[in-house]
Amino acid sequence: MPAVPVLDSSIHYLESGSAPYVFLHGNPGSSHSWRNVLPELGGLAPDLIGMGRSGKPDVAYSFADHARYLDAWFDALELDRVVLVGHDWGGALAFDWAARHPSRVAGIAFFETIVKPMTGSELPLPAQERVRRFRTPGLGEELVLSGDGFVRQAFTGGVRTPVSEEDMAAYLAPFPDSASRRPVLAWARQMPFDGEPAELVLRIEAYGEWLGTSEVPKLLVTFENSPTLLIGRQLQDWCSENIAALDVVAVGEAGHHAQEDRPKEIAAAIAAWAERHSLLA
Repeated sequence: MPAVPVLDSSIHYLESGSAPYVFLHGNPGSSHSWRNVLPELGGLAPDLIGMGRSGKPDVAYSFADHARYLDAWFDALELDRVVLVGHDWGGALAFDWAARHPSRVAGIAFFETIVKPMTGSELPLPAQERVRRFRTPGLGEELVLSGDGFVRQAFTGGVRTPVSEEDMAAYLAPFPDSASRRPVLAWARQMPFDGEPAELVLRIEAYGEWLGTSEVPKLLVTFENSPTLLIGRQLQDWCSENIAALDVVAVGEAGHHAQEDRPKEIAAAIAAWAERHSLLA
């Protein structure tokens, strides 16, 4: 696994072949999330700063922090005309980077990510309660920093089939203690909900404008039959109505961490979309 210095730290990444895909993972994952997708398509899959095998600098791990380190990684590798593939917060970071570097993006595929700020009516009651609990001082720390339950739950309850013990160990390895789990809690507290965090909502609205007007080819991969899905039917319809140059492809049943449930189907959908739009030419 190569690594490159970025700012005051380093970012590690997986590499397979020479395809222009860049895969961005979410919380509480790592490049390991793409282990069954990357070989099918080729490309690069970085560990976000503070996650996976990347460095853990002393920062707040805000969305802006992640974007800053990710910018430095893209620049260090001189990446251009990339096809971004984003899941969860990785999708939001992909949108943000694309909106600020439109000439360097050939296409963008995404699933189970944050396409717009959300209101209470758009989140199921259990999800609303989770956001509030994570944001409560003291309680959020107890829920995420005191043990590895948050990470374990993601890959047992956030999937249709729990991951193997070997894969669970890979997901747990970057977060052995409370200090190392700070990036995980920071992400959990940043879910854009009822106007907060205000600075992040503004940033999401900015990339939302790009999504609505850019003719860069876009692909939304959708799933069904899981209570953990972030992009359900209502939000799928919103994407179809508000995101320009969008293809939508359904690939079957999956949980929120859909790479665990449908890796080959996700890869096949992306490959077919890329071919339709001649993205690899």
